[in-house]
Amino acid sequence: MLNLDDLIFFSTIIDAGSLTKAAKLMDVPKSKLSRRLANLESELGYQLLIRTTRKQELTASGLLLYRSCKPHLEALSGIENDIHELNTSPRGRLNILLPSEFFSQVISQIITDFAKIYPDIVVHCSHYSSKLPEENYYYDLIFVLHETDLPSSSWVGKQLLSFPQSIYAGVDYSTEHLHTPEDIQTEKCITSNNNEQWLFRENNKIQLISVNEKVILSSPQMRLEATSQHLGIAKLPDYLCQSGGHLLNVKRLKLSNEPVALQLTVLYQSRSIAFKTRMFLEYFQSNIGSLS
Repeated sequence: MLNLDDLIFFSTIIDAGSLTKAAKLMDVPKSKLSRRLANLESELGYQLLIRTTRKQELTASGLLLYRSCKPHLEALSGIENDIHELNTSPRGRLNILLPSEFFSQVISQIITDFAKIYPDIVVHCSHYSSKLPEENYYYDLIFVLHETDLPSSSWVGKQLLSFPQSIYAGVDYSTEHLHTPEDIQTEKCITSNNNEQWLFRENNKIQLISVNEKVILSSPQMRLEATSQHLGIAKLPDYLCQSGGHLLNVKRLKLSNEPVALQLTVLYQSRSIAFKTRMFLEYFQSNIGSLS
Protein backbone atom coordinates (compact mmCIF):
# COMPACT_ATOMS: atom_id res chain seq x y z
CA MET A 1 0.00 0.00 0.00
CA LEU A 2 1.53 3.30 -1.10
CA ASN A 3 1.79 6.10 1.43
CA LEU A 4 -0.78 8.82 0.72
CA ASP A 5 1.55 11.59 1.86
CA ASP A 6 4.23 10.37 -0.56
CA LEU A 7 1.75 10.53 -3.41
CA ILE A 8 0.73 14.07 -2.40
CA PHE A 9 4.39 15.12 -2.25
CA PHE A 10 5.06 13.52 -5.63
CA SER A 11 2.04 15.16 -7.27
CA THR A 12 2.96 18.57 -5.84
CA ILE A 13 6.53 18.27 -7.17
CA ILE A 14 5.15 17.65 -10.67
CA ASP A 15 2.57 20.45 -10.46
CA ALA A 16 5.10 22.95 -9.09
CA GLY A 17 7.73 22.08 -11.70
CA SER A 18 10.64 21.58 -9.30
CA LEU A 19 11.53 20.37 -5.81
CA THR A 20 12.46 23.90 -4.76
CA LYS A 21 9.09 25.37 -5.77
CA ALA A 22 7.19 22.42 -4.27
CA ALA A 23 9.05 22.77 -0.96
CA LYS A 24 8.20 26.47 -0.83
CA LEU A 25 4.57 25.79 -1.76
CA MET A 26 4.16 23.13 0.94
CA ASP A 27 6.37 24.94 3.46
CA VAL A 28 8.58 21.90 4.07
CA PRO A 29 12.35 21.44 3.69
CA LYS A 30 13.53 20.52 0.21
CA SER A 31 15.52 17.66 1.75
CA LYS A 32 12.31 16.15 3.10
CA LEU A 33 10.66 16.17 -0.32
CA SER A 34 13.75 14.65 -1.90
CA ARG A 35 13.81 11.90 0.73
CA ARG A 36 10.09 11.11 0.34
CA LEU A 37 10.47 10.95 -3.44
CA ALA A 38 13.39 8.55 -3.05
CA ASN A 39 11.34 6.42 -0.65
CA LEU A 40 8.45 6.27 -3.12
CA GLU A 41 10.77 5.26 -5.97
CA SER A 42 12.39 2.63 -3.74
CA GLU A 43 9.02 1.19 -2.71
CA LEU A 44 7.85 0.97 -6.32
CA GLY A 45 11.20 -0.19 -7.65
CA TYR A 46 11.13 2.32 -10.53
CA GLN A 47 12.57 5.76 -11.17
CA LEU A 48 9.76 8.29 -11.40
CA LEU A 49 11.55 11.54 -12.09
CA ILE A 50 14.69 12.50 -13.98
CA ARG A 51 16.16 15.66 -12.47
CA THR A 52 18.92 17.89 -13.82
CA THR A 53 20.12 21.32 -12.76
CA ARG A 54 17.84 22.90 -15.36
CA LYS A 55 14.67 20.83 -15.45
CA GLN A 56 12.81 17.77 -14.26
CA GLU A 57 11.14 15.22 -16.49
CA LEU A 58 8.77 12.36 -15.73
CA THR A 59 9.75 8.84 -16.71
CA ALA A 60 7.12 6.60 -18.31
CA SER A 61 6.47 5.07 -14.87
CA GLY A 62 6.27 8.50 -13.29
CA LEU A 63 3.77 9.75 -15.86
CA LEU A 64 1.60 6.65 -15.36
CA LEU A 65 1.64 7.10 -11.58
CA TYR A 66 0.89 10.83 -11.85
CA ARG A 67 -2.04 10.35 -14.22
CA SER A 68 -3.42 7.53 -12.06
CA CYS A 69 -3.16 9.18 -8.66
CA LYS A 70 -3.91 12.79 -9.63
CA PRO A 71 -7.72 12.38 -10.04
CA HIS A 72 -7.99 10.64 -6.66
CA LEU A 73 -5.87 13.25 -4.89
CA GLU A 74 -7.98 16.00 -6.46
CA ALA A 75 -11.15 14.19 -5.37
CA LEU A 76 -9.88 14.07 -1.78
CA SER A 77 -8.92 17.73 -2.01
CA GLY A 78 -12.33 18.50 -3.47
CA ILE A 79 -14.06 16.81 -0.53
CA GLU A 80 -11.92 18.84 1.88
CA ASN A 81 -12.77 22.04 0.02
CA ASP A 82 -16.48 21.21 -0.06
CA ILE A 83 -16.51 20.61 3.70
CA HIS A 84 -14.54 23.78 4.25
CA GLU A 85 -17.02 25.65 2.07
CA LEU A 86 -19.80 24.88 4.52
CA ASN A 87 -18.31 27.52 6.81
CA THR A 88 -16.06 29.64 4.60
CA SER A 89 -15.67 30.77 1.01
CA PRO A 90 -13.60 28.82 -1.57
CA ARG A 91 -9.89 29.59 -1.47
CA GLY A 92 -6.60 28.67 -3.06
CA ARG A 93 -4.69 29.37 -6.26
CA LEU A 94 -6.41 28.91 -9.63
CA ASN A 95 -4.09 28.64 -12.65
CA ILE A 96 -5.73 29.34 -16.03
CA LEU A 97 -4.27 29.27 -19.54
CA LEU A 98 -6.03 31.23 -22.29
CA PRO A 99 -5.31 31.75 -26.00
CA SER A 100 -3.81 35.21 -26.53
CA GLU A 101 -6.50 36.15 -29.04
CA PHE A 102 -9.15 35.47 -26.40
CA PHE A 103 -7.87 38.23 -24.13
CA SER A 104 -10.59 40.84 -24.43
CA GLN A 105 -12.50 43.33 -22.36
CA VAL A 106 -15.32 40.81 -21.77
CA ILE A 107 -12.96 38.05 -20.58
CA SER A 108 -11.07 40.52 -18.39
CA GLN A 109 -14.36 41.66 -16.86
CA ILE A 110 -15.44 38.07 -16.13
CA ILE A 111 -12.15 37.28 -14.38
CA THR A 112 -12.14 40.58 -12.49
CA ASP A 113 -15.73 40.14 -11.27
CA PHE A 114 -15.02 36.55 -10.21
CA ALA A 115 -11.96 37.68 -8.24
CA LYS A 116 -14.10 40.29 -6.46
CA ILE A 117 -16.79 37.74 -5.57
CA TYR A 118 -14.24 35.19 -4.30
CA PRO A 119 -11.42 37.23 -2.74
CA ASP A 120 -9.76 34.15 -1.19
CA ILE A 121 -9.08 32.65 -4.63
CA VAL A 122 -5.85 33.82 -6.24
CA VAL A 123 -6.47 33.80 -10.01
CA HIS A 124 -3.35 33.42 -12.15
CA CYS A 125 -3.99 33.84 -15.89
CA SER A 126 -1.41 33.17 -18.58
CA HIS A 127 -1.77 33.05 -22.34
CA TYR A 128 -0.32 31.17 -25.30
CA SER A 129 0.05 32.31 -28.91
CA SER A 130 0.35 28.94 -30.66
CA LYS A 131 -2.60 27.32 -32.40
CA LEU A 132 -2.89 24.63 -29.72
CA PRO A 133 -1.48 24.78 -26.18
CA GLU A 134 0.80 22.26 -24.54
CA GLU A 135 -0.98 20.20 -21.88
CA ASN A 136 0.89 21.64 -18.92
CA TYR A 137 -0.10 20.05 -15.61
CA TYR A 138 0.60 23.33 -13.83
CA TYR A 139 -2.75 24.67 -15.06
CA ASP A 140 -6.13 23.81 -13.60
CA LEU A 141 -7.98 24.96 -16.75
CA ILE A 142 -6.82 25.38 -20.33
CA PHE A 143 -9.10 27.15 -22.81
CA VAL A 144 -8.81 26.36 -26.51
CA LEU A 145 -10.34 28.07 -29.55
CA HIS A 146 -10.53 25.68 -32.49
CA GLU A 147 -12.35 25.01 -35.76
CA THR A 148 -11.64 21.27 -36.10
CA ASP A 149 -11.74 18.44 -33.56
CA LEU A 150 -9.03 18.57 -30.92
CA PRO A 151 -6.43 15.76 -30.93
CA SER A 152 -6.99 12.87 -28.52
CA SER A 153 -5.73 13.56 -25.03
CA SER A 154 -5.73 12.26 -21.46
CA TRP A 155 -7.34 15.53 -20.41
CA VAL A 156 -11.10 15.99 -20.12
CA GLY A 157 -12.57 18.38 -22.69
CA LYS A 158 -15.84 20.26 -22.36
CA GLN A 159 -17.21 22.40 -25.18
CA LEU A 160 -18.55 25.66 -23.81
CA LEU A 161 -19.65 27.79 -26.73
CA SER A 162 -19.73 28.17 -30.50
CA PHE A 163 -18.85 31.50 -32.12
CA PRO A 164 -20.15 32.07 -35.68
CA GLN A 165 -17.59 33.53 -38.07
CA SER A 166 -17.91 35.45 -41.34
CA ILE A 167 -15.75 36.96 -44.03
CA TYR A 168 -15.52 40.73 -43.62
CA ALA A 169 -14.29 43.64 -45.75
CA GLY A 170 -14.03 47.40 -45.29
CA VAL A 171 -17.22 49.32 -46.05
CA ASP A 172 -15.77 50.73 -49.33
CA TYR A 173 -13.98 47.53 -50.38
CA SER A 174 -15.26 46.18 -53.71
CA THR A 175 -17.02 42.85 -53.07
CA GLU A 176 -19.53 42.61 -55.95
CA HIS A 177 -17.48 39.83 -57.57
CA LEU A 178 -17.26 37.70 -54.40
CA HIS A 179 -20.04 35.11 -54.27
CA THR A 180 -18.42 31.76 -53.35
CA PRO A 181 -15.48 30.72 -51.14
CA GLU A 182 -13.48 29.99 -54.31
CA ASP A 183 -13.81 33.64 -55.34
CA ILE A 184 -11.74 34.83 -52.37
CA GLN A 185 -8.66 32.80 -53.38
CA THR A 186 -7.37 35.69 -55.51
CA GLU A 187 -8.16 38.40 -52.94
CA LYS A 188 -5.72 40.03 -50.56
CA CYS A 189 -6.43 38.47 -47.17
CA ILE A 190 -5.62 39.36 -43.59
CA THR A 191 -4.69 36.16 -41.76
CA SER A 192 -3.51 35.04 -38.34
CA ASN A 193 -0.85 32.55 -39.52
CA ASN A 194 1.38 31.65 -42.44
CA ASN A 195 -0.08 29.41 -45.16
CA GLU A 196 -3.52 29.73 -43.64
CA GLN A 197 -6.53 27.86 -44.99
CA TRP A 198 -10.06 29.03 -44.32
CA LEU A 199 -12.64 26.37 -43.57
CA PHE A 200 -16.17 26.59 -44.97
CA ARG A 201 -19.12 24.32 -44.33
CA GLU A 202 -20.41 22.73 -47.53
CA ASN A 203 -23.48 20.65 -46.60
CA ASN A 204 -22.00 17.93 -44.39
CA LYS A 205 -18.44 18.42 -45.61
CA ILE A 206 -15.65 20.86 -44.87
CA GLN A 207 -14.29 22.94 -47.74
CA LEU A 208 -10.69 24.17 -47.42
CA ILE A 209 -9.75 27.39 -49.20
CA SER A 210 -6.13 28.56 -49.44
CA VAL A 211 -5.84 32.34 -49.25
CA ASN A 212 -3.29 34.98 -50.26
CA GLU A 213 -1.66 36.68 -47.28
CA LYS A 214 -1.50 40.45 -47.45
CA VAL A 215 -1.02 41.00 -43.73
CA ILE A 216 -0.48 38.44 -40.92
CA LEU A 217 -1.77 39.57 -37.52
CA SER A 218 -2.23 37.22 -34.57
CA SER A 219 -4.59 39.61 -32.79
CA PRO A 220 -8.22 39.50 -34.01
CA GLN A 221 -8.66 43.13 -32.94
CA MET A 222 -5.75 44.10 -35.18
CA ARG A 223 -7.21 42.06 -38.05
CA LEU A 224 -10.49 43.92 -37.60
CA GLU A 225 -8.71 47.28 -37.72
CA ALA A 226 -6.74 46.27 -40.83
CA THR A 227 -9.98 45.14 -42.48
CA SER A 228 -11.69 48.44 -41.73
CA GLN A 229 -8.69 50.19 -43.34
CA HIS A 230 -9.30 48.22 -46.59
CA LEU A 231 -6.03 46.26 -46.47
CA GLY A 232 -7.93 43.14 -47.49
CA ILE A 233 -10.64 40.75 -46.37
CA ALA A 234 -10.53 38.75 -43.13
CA LYS A 235 -12.28 35.88 -41.40
CA LEU A 236 -13.44 37.15 -38.01
CA PRO A 237 -15.82 36.11 -35.20
CA ASP A 238 -19.12 37.91 -35.65
CA TYR A 239 -19.21 39.13 -32.03
CA LEU A 240 -15.95 41.02 -32.57
CA CYS A 241 -17.32 43.01 -35.51
CA GLN A 242 -20.49 44.26 -33.86
CA SER A 243 -21.41 46.70 -31.13
CA GLY A 244 -24.98 47.33 -30.13
CA GLY A 245 -26.18 45.35 -33.15
CA HIS A 246 -24.22 47.51 -35.62
CA LEU A 247 -21.11 46.58 -37.63
CA LEU A 248 -17.85 48.36 -36.79
CA ASN A 249 -16.71 49.99 -40.07
CA VAL A 250 -16.83 46.67 -41.92
CA LYS A 251 -19.33 44.75 -43.99
CA ARG A 252 -20.12 41.05 -43.99
CA LEU A 253 -19.73 39.09 -47.23
CA LYS A 254 -22.69 36.90 -48.14
CA LEU A 255 -21.10 33.83 -49.68
CA SER A 256 -22.69 30.60 -50.86
CA ASN A 257 -21.05 28.71 -47.97
CA GLU A 258 -20.41 30.05 -44.48
CA PRO A 259 -17.12 29.71 -42.56
CA VAL A 260 -16.90 26.98 -39.94
CA ALA A 261 -17.79 28.29 -36.47
CA LEU A 262 -15.12 28.81 -33.84
CA GLN A 263 -15.47 26.45 -30.87
CA LEU A 264 -14.44 27.23 -27.30
CA THR A 265 -13.43 24.16 -25.30
CA VAL A 266 -12.03 24.00 -21.77
CA LEU A 267 -9.61 21.24 -20.77
CA TYR A 268 -9.02 19.98 -17.24
CA GLN A 269 -6.97 17.09 -15.94
CA SER A 270 -9.71 14.85 -14.57
CA ARG A 271 -13.45 14.76 -13.96
CA SER A 272 -12.86 15.30 -10.25
CA ILE A 273 -11.98 18.99 -10.06
CA ALA A 274 -11.39 21.18 -7.04
CA PHE A 275 -14.23 23.26 -5.66
CA LYS A 276 -12.58 26.58 -6.59
CA THR A 277 -12.12 25.34 -10.17
CA ARG A 278 -15.73 24.23 -10.41
CA MET A 279 -16.92 27.59 -9.09
CA PHE A 280 -14.92 29.45 -11.74
CA LEU A 281 -16.21 27.22 -14.55
CA GLU A 282 -19.80 27.74 -13.47
CA TYR A 283 -19.32 31.51 -13.25
CA PHE A 284 -17.51 31.62 -16.60
CA GLN A 285 -20.25 29.64 -18.35
CA SER A 286 -22.93 31.87 -16.87
CA ASN A 287 -21.31 35.03 -18.23
CA ILE A 288 -19.48 34.06 -21.43
CA GLY A 289 -22.75 34.14 -23.38
CA SER A 290 -22.35 37.91 -23.72
CA LEU A 291 -19.74 37.21 -26.41
CA SER A 292 -21.93 35.06 -28.67
